[in-house]
Amino acid sequence: MMTDIQPQSAPASMERGRLRKAPENFLDASGIRTVFGEGKQGRRDFIRKAFATAVAGGTAAAAAAQGVKNVGEGDPAILRLPAHSTGLGQPVVTDGYGMPSKYEINVQRRPSPGLTQTSQSSVSFAPLQSLFGIVTPSGLHFERHHQGWWDVDPAQHRLMINGMVKTPKVFTMDDLMRLPSVSRFHFIECGANTGMEWGNVAVPTCQYSHGMLSCSEFTGVPLITLLEMAGADLKGGRFVLAEGADGSSMTRTIPMSLVTNGQVLVAYGQNGEMLRPENGYPLRLVVPGVQGVSWVKYLRRIELGDQPWATKDEAIHYVDLLPDGTHRQYSSIQECKSVITTPSGGQVLLDRGFYNISGLAWSGRGKVRQVDVSVDGGRNWRKARLETPVLDKCLTRFSLDWVWDGKPTIVMSRATDDTGYVQPSMRQLREVRGTRSIYHNNAIQSWLVEENGEVKNVQVS
Repeated sequence: MMTDIQPQSAPASMERGRLRKAPENFLDASGIRTVFGEGKQGRRDFIRKAFATAVAGGTAAAAAAQGVKNVGEGDPAILRLPAHSTGLGQPVVTDGYGMPSKYEINVQRRPSPGLTQTSQSSVSFAPLQSLFGIVTPSGLHFERHHQGWWDVDPAQHRLMINGMVKTPKVFTMDDLMRLPSVSRFHFIECGANTGMEWGNVAVPTCQYSHGMLSCSEFTGVPLITLLEMAGADLKGGRFVLAEGADGSSMTRTIPMSLVTNGQVLVAYGQNGEMLRPENGYPLRLVVPGVQGVSWVKYLRRIELGDQPWATKDEAIHYVDLLPDGTHRQYSSIQECKSVITTPSGGQVLLDRGFYNISGLAWSGRGKVRQVDVSVDGGRNWRKARLETPVLDKCLTRFSLDWVWDGKPTIVMSRATDDTGYVQPSMRQLREVRGTRSIYHNNAIQSWLVEENGEVKNVQVS
């Protein structure tokens, strides 16, 4: 049932609900070793149990720390002027490169315990539940590496254009940065984002379930410009091969249909500064709407050809296992998807009353057209607000006013893009893809709000 009711602001007299953040580190080094051991035995429940222990241990203290005083009681934070209101602050340029407040030190990208055997070929997840708007700060952008990251000397870095071109070219970074540039906002999502959830609930928080997702303003030169400078055969050339300079040799086939419209960028800038080393400094490919593995970091070569290359990680990995045992190849587009970030797994609602439900939606095929939110497990849906700007192949922030009555319920979001594609339920997706896949899980995410206010990751069939 769909009720198209515009959200209303809470009355001034209504109690505002308080929310406790999810714990960040719920496993120490010893716990991580245990996870590896449990994983080898095929048991994944240990992660959830460890997380539950962390939540239970911190609930009372956190609730007390967030206590709200009535005005009549007299709040010392109001009545007594603190040092920062009476003294002299820090001088300018205390830090040559600005840092977040010490009170935000826990807002970090983090690895998932037990996910990989090495820290070089691994992932760190962006803290989506702690971010605002649509832009991911460069220092919180998720990481995926296959052989670790490098800080490459830009003076020694080169980009080669070869293959079906009249004049192969080699560009220095200075050459590239002299060319006319463009800047665009785009999301990047790993094809394996939410991949641990295919069979059952596997991780506790939004950071770990959806955190292989980020959004930035990228600056660079359209790839088509460089190909034209090299005299590319734009009629016979149907694919490009992108090659990175790191030792993992993550070469990727990209169809020219994505290149000729000018959207694919050879990027050196991110969020107003040069790329960070872990994000591909000094040069990476930006392929809007396509899984992150195609956004080749440390980009050193583009080859134009007339057939897909079927490289190692295109034929063995980054393919979709279907229920009949066959594999789907080159399924690179990231389909329409959304996730509620507040309230989300690991958080605790401390009071009944008004809350602002907030989340992110995105589509690799265009713009987000609509997001519907359910606060009763999918029985009824309300249209959420889309916060501006709403951009092509970019994250879109949505929100909905909600009054929690203290009863258990399930909150979930469902996005629709401007092609008409509607984000599927987990049941709908499994009917086509089964339960043993890894990549391209864009199913509706469900969060259970329990009577005590704890929010947990659940799946609705």
